[in-house]
Amino acid sequence: MTHRSVAKEAGITTSLTLYYFATLDDLLVAALTSITDTYTRRIRRLIDTEDDPFDGLARLIAESAGPERERALAERELSTLAARRPALRPAARGWRKNVAELARTLNDDPDAVQAFVALCDGLCTAILLDDRQADPDHIRVLLSKALLGTAQ
Repeated sequence: MTHRSVAKEAGITTSLTLYYFATLDDLLVAALTSITDTYTRRIRRLIDTEDDPFDGLARLIAESAGPERERALAERELSTLAARRPALRPAARGWRKNVAELARTLNDDPDAVQAFVALCDGLCTAILLDDRQADPDHIRVLLSKALLGTAQ
């Protein structure tokens, strides 16, 4: 990814991207932050208002196979890039932080919360790799079993 490729995709001049984003890391942080902000709002709603947060999170994860596939792919690519670019790490941790917060509303065991976050990451990756529709009901069962030890 370069300033030139982003400018071409956006239909603007390269100098305009450089005006707003002095470095490629600045541009990538802005992109990743935008994605995690969207997730933050959706997960925040699940924490604050959803009767069944497993159902809401399962549907959010399952969307990675459907209408939100391109966004999910971009988020996954930027998160992977964050492993190599330290400037991206705070923004990349947003998804994990929000999922952990949701998990802690149902279980305060740090190991269970960590396993739950890892499961969510793994499910998102598997859905993108499988390239087929995801079953939110099945995802919900997996999430519940991981955090509570039983399907609810």
